[in-house]
Amino acid sequence: ITVGMQQRVEILKMLYRENEVLIFDEPTAVLTPQEIEELMHIMKNLIKEGKSIIFITHKLNEIKAVADRCTVLRKGKYIDTVNVQAVTTEQMSEMMVGRKVNFVVEKGEQHLKDVILNVEGLTVKPKHAHKELVHNVSFNVKGGEIVCIAGIDGNGQSELVYALSGMMPIHQGKITLNNKEITHMGIRERSLAGMAHIPEDRHKHGLILDYTLAQNLILKNYFDQKHQHLGFIKFDVMNEDAKRLIEKFDIRSGQQEKSIVRGMSGGNQQKAIIAREIDSNSDLLIAVQPTRGLDVGAIEYIHKQLVEQRNAGKAVLLVSLELDEVMNVSDRILVMYEGEIVADLDPTTTTEQELGLYMAGSKRGAGYEK
Repeated sequence: ITVGMQQRVEILKMLYRENEVLIFDEPTAVLTPQEIEELMHIMKNLIKEGKSIIFITHKLNEIKAVADRCTVLRKGKYIDTVNVQAVTTEQMSEMMVGRKVNFVVEKGEQHLKDVILNVEGLTVKPKHAHKELVHNVSFNVKGGEIVCIAGIDGNGQSELVYALSGMMPIHQGKITLNNKEITHMGIRERSLAGMAHIPEDRHKHGLILDYTLAQNLILKNYFDQKHQHLGFIKFDVMNEDAKRLIEKFDIRSGQQEKSIVRGMSGGNQQKAIIAREIDSNSDLLIAVQPTRGLDVGAIEYIHKQLVEQRNAGKAVLLVSLELDEVMNVSDRILVMYEGEIVADLDPTTTTEQELGLYMAGSKRGAGYEK
């Protein structure tokens, strides 16, 4: 089941046990806006029933919506406890990050280049079912633009990305990267052809948790001449590379490059994947939920990295469930509903409400009617 559904099962399990103190650790990281609203409602009802809730989250609007008091930690240290009604989100973000945070994504002028990724009539069918998970999807991404695929979780976005990145076979269609057909290439071949991928499930597809940070940072290029000789890894080169990326992408861990990735926080695991993928200098970056479970400072940083890729003439395909992120970061929004693209929208002229209607399937864009 999807990560969002797994999260719901966890929450149900906790409620079913009728515990008095409930600890929610980032419960909304994988939920859609509608599901988050539902969860907030459940939390308020639990409070009315006399339960105590400890809610760990990075999302300031959620703290504002449900919390009475908020304690801020930064780098493991206690900063302050405040009454939520008495402070602004800006004040809270400053306490969290230690400086003022810019909530507006500064993108600068767009300079479009040639088409880097072209997808034609892509259809994905599961082995044991008749319903197509992705049906006849066609779109392109040019250099110098961020195209965002928006949609409620479970509408074919994951399968589309699996097909593009080579993790799932396709039933029909054609994928072209830099005018080179990659439809039936393996994952490494796609990577060498210029594709980078920040996966949705960082533990399953992004990292080898029991390897060190340095080993995880060379997973995409351990086989090249720079990192190995006669099949033996050059550890000094690997460690030097890791130190450079740790410094550049501000990855925090107890033993620097020697840290075992399993022991690192989710946010720093995510930064490690982003460092590795962006450092590969690929023409196409597919980023799936890149800011899931991160604090406002890390989100601001990752958005900056995505925009830098766009400004450097790379193509960025962003898949996100966060409406704020979809509206602020993208240059173009493709909405997916039940495995099909139902709209191609301009974030500067559309509203969150309108976007929600397309995501729920109650509206279709021009040219996408059945």
